[in-house]
Amino acid sequence: MIRAYVISDHSNWKKNIKDPNIYLNKRLKVLSKDSFFKKKNHEFSLLLTNNKMMKNLNFKFRKKNKITDVLSFPIKIKGKKRIYVGDIAVSYEIIKKRSKKTNFYLEFDKMWIHGYLHLIGYDHKRQDDFFKMLRKENSILKNFHKIN
Repeated sequence: MIRAYVISDHSNWKKNIKDPNIYLNKRLKVLSKDSFFKKKNHEFSLLLTNNKMMKNLNFKFRKKNKITDVLSFPIKIKGKKRIYVGDIAVSYEIIKKRSKKTNFYLEFDKMWIHGYLHLIGYDHKRQDDFFKMLRKENSILKNFHKIN
């Protein structure tokens, strides 16, 4: 099973997701039933933050002085039962802005899924990798948005 630890450092998140830990872990329970993820015993942390923090993190770790929607910091720490695969940070303002065309939950799911796939080795440096990652993201989203 995949498990996440959610940390929120920005109060606006609570306006849209009452309890982010419960929300995300329900999603991960569904994800863990998918054949690809069934045997994954992963843990990761998810920081729910704002544009200011995202800009700071992007500069500190990537030397890019600009806001971004999601950042992933892969690391593998093997425990007895689980592998800690890293950390993800997501910007509230970007999701809120994008959700005007869709909905907040869909945009939030897109971001943390994208970040999680980076933690487990997906990237989009080459075009064929981009499409492979996009197909995996869309497949996961279809599973989630059947249960709404």
